[in-house]
Amino acid sequence: MGSRWQRLFAEAGRFLAVGGVATLVALILFNFLVHGFTTGHRAPLADHVILAYVLANTVGMVVSYRGSRNWAFRDRPPRHADGGRAAFVAINLATMSLPIGCLWISRNMLGLDDPYSDNISANVIGLFMGLVARFYLFRTFVFRRPVHLPHLALQLHGSEPYQPPVVEPVSEPTDSSTCGPARRPGP
Repeated sequence: MGSRWQRLFAEAGRFLAVGGVATLVALILFNFLVHGFTTGHRAPLADHVILAYVLANTVGMVVSYRGSRNWAFRDRPPRHADGGRAAFVAINLATMSLPIGCLWISRNMLGLDDPYSDNISANVIGLFMGLVARFYLFRTFVFRRPVHLPHLALQLHGSEPYQPPVVEPVSEPTDSSTCGPARRPGP
């Protein structure tokens, strides 16, 4: 297996590990907000399942950014002045629509509102769809691989290494008495 594939699998493994931690945080928080942890007590956001999902996954997004920036994509320096935070948030918000859509369909079209249905629709089916989209988008737009100049030269000019043109330095005439530039006669 080539180094490119090894690098891809290593990044994918680290990405999945970071995503697993962020998902666990979001999953626990979501279930607490919607279903509560004790019987007999009403959950804080039992009637607002979409809001609970967004809040829980916003916390998970913070965990995910820190893990992605510092570990999963550590070999990819940020290309944006803000370290890629704005692009990261935009991608997360866009891909969050996938599990939210699955949750909405489960709740509103299928009439399923039990904890198992919520978790299967949002945190299994929707999460898988969002995970695949985020991995591709993060690698492409947020944590891009740095360009190495020798590789760029090979890509631009075929298989022969690029040789920059030789530029001869321009020397000014010097005045031997001062070792500085010669004065040009004035008008």
